[in-house]
Amino acid sequence: MNAAADLASTAAGTGANGSSTPAGLVHGEALALPSIGAAERTDAQPILALGAWFKHAACLLEDGRARFGPNLGDLDNAEACRGVAPAVAALLAASGRPPRAVAHDLHPDFHSTRVALATAARLGLPAFGVQHHHAHAGAVLAEHGRFDTRPVLALALDGVGLGSDGGAWGGELLWVSGAQFVRLGHLRPLRLPGGDRAAREPWRMAAALLHASGRGAEIARRFARQPAAAQLAQVLARPALCPPTTSLGRHFDAAAGLLGICEVMEAEAEAALALEALAAHSAAPEVTPGDWRILAHPATPAPTADGTGRSAVGAGAAASSPPAAPLLELDLHPLLLRLADETDAARGAARFQATVAAALVDWVEHARTPSGCDTIVLCGGCLHNRLLSAALESALGAHGLTVLGAQRLSPGDAGLALGQAWVAHHRLAAQES
Repeated sequence: MNAAADLASTAAGTGANGSSTPAGLVHGEALALPSIGAAERTDAQPILALGAWFKHAACLLEDGRARFGPNLGDLDNAEACRGVAPAVAALLAASGRPPRAVAHDLHPDFHSTRVALATAARLGLPAFGVQHHHAHAGAVLAEHGRFDTRPVLALALDGVGLGSDGGAWGGELLWVSGAQFVRLGHLRPLRLPGGDRAAREPWRMAAALLHASGRGAEIARRFARQPAAAQLAQVLARPALCPPTTSLGRHFDAAAGLLGICEVMEAEAEAALALEALAAHSAAPEVTPGDWRILAHPATPAPTADGTGRSAVGAGAAASSPPAAPLLELDLHPLLLRLADETDAARGAARFQATVAAALVDWVEHARTPSGCDTIVLCGGCLHNRLLSAALESALGAHGLTVLGAQRLSPGDAGLALGQAWVAHHRLAAQES
């Protein structure tokens, strides 16, 4: 096992084989979660949700309780995909009542989406596509029994989720009110040289930052061990080969690549975990406000939940009013550039962790006043990072915000289906009002 993998195992609390299960993941067929309750009403019939691609677990929301199917892992292999339909059938059989609706991710090519649409068609049910990060926020709100439509802010921070604009999202500041959400802000995008391959090779994300900053000539020298390094600047010069992403997870990868901690990952999230482990053993340098910028762009679009641009509120429904505010872009490129010149990897890792947390808090404060919200939801796979989650909870709480995070559930995709069901619950309520 390489040094980065060793550090990653330490941060994750696993052995060398990585066999332990992170706390909060839901396993076991038809696992009931009685702590999750609907505060205002229960559904006469259950709502089925199919989750997404990673850490797949279907969910049935019924009478204010959530039942999860088995965690099948990532749907990147035939065995896992074959398990989805039987897991759904087992959930429905355990309920004994037909569902009212089926919810799924917006991505049309996910096997979970295909099963959801096929199930809805077979049973004659409505199928609701739910934006990935809206669902992350919904999962936390459901776990806290928040089934009302009081608006909240949400920091949705993960590796990737399909945005309502068709882009790769993952560093999002949202306004959420039941079936509605508004994208108040996002991280400044980084390019993905080589597409999905960049998510497995942090050196590519580091190279993307260097190229965007006018330092592309350094790529071949810095990453001489990578056969593709000599040609990557040419790849980055062709945007069609390098789609943009706002993912915080990819920013962690870029930081690990720039600091020489991890160039190619052998396991999921290895770079981010290694970065966290190094930071935990180093005193964080003083945070420098100039290491990030918040840029205001033209006003956000109307609230949407299905990616079509239509209002997610049904006719006659009493909707909360979204804030009339500019789109706030959080630019972490100055921080990453500082890391490019850092000679002490542990110090750089600590700086990155501390600065990202401070920048995110500053970002929320910029959006808080126009939003009128007093509650912030922390969600997405990046919240598995204990240093980040603890820093955010402490600082945002000190600013007078009520902070809601995952408790029994994973903040990542293992609990996503519950959030999809939560959004579908609100869609149905809006249609019926």
